[in-house]
Amino acid sequence: MANPIAWQLATVAGIRDETSSVRTFTLALPGWPGHRPGQHVDLRLTAEDGYSVERSYSIASEPERRGELDITIERIPDGEVSPFLHDVVVSGDRLEIRGPIGGYFVWEAELGGPLLLVAGGSGVVPLMAMIRHRDRARSRVATRLLFSSRHADEIIYRDELETLAAAHDGFDVIHTLTRSQPPGWTGYDRRIDDRMLADVIEPLGAAARPYICGPTALVEVAANALVRLGLPPDRVRTERFGPTGT
Repeated sequence: MANPIAWQLATVAGIRDETSSVRTFTLALPGWPGHRPGQHVDLRLTAEDGYSVERSYSIASEPERRGELDITIERIPDGEVSPFLHDVVVSGDRLEIRGPIGGYFVWEAELGGPLLLVAGGSGVVPLMAMIRHRDRARSRVATRLLFSSRHADEIIYRDELETLAAAHDGFDVIHTLTRSQPPGWTGYDRRIDDRMLADVIEPLGAAARPYICGPTALVEVAANALVRLGLPPDRVRTERFGPTGT
């Protein structure tokens, strides 16, 4: 088995737009040791003068896929890495990858549920790995995703999420749009709060396993609300990143 902390070269096997500012990169890694849903990888870029920069990206794909993985990356206009990945990298390019990394923010079907997933913006990425794994493992664990986005056209994986929810196998997705809502919108229209979480978690009950990922402010609000609703703090798993305005 490959050393998980060793750098290896991945070949960009495909690139897919998820929204106007979010793109998924499929990376072929013949020596990939496999991952658990919720883990991440480190990516390193090195310039000709030797300057290098690293970033961590959650794995979006399910572990049932072998020899490749997906990372979904939001383009940050003033970022050092994401503009290069979006504007320069093409299929066939090779990137340095290290991983998988992390063991706290993971869920596998064997852990059971019910499962409450709370995402803000690109925080949905590691949760999507869990959702895809649930589907591939043919798990029927009751699962609800509460997904906060700013606008309808910024909902990452929207079509795939709708398809999975349409299977009526115990997976539901609930959206909230915080900045604007299209005509006829029937979802929530505000930032995540105690009342919204109480509504979403009600069908799952007090035994729910929560996983929350997104901007720091969203994660703190959601985690604190779930504790106030009676969930044990040590059961609330969180992963956070810098603010994106969700």
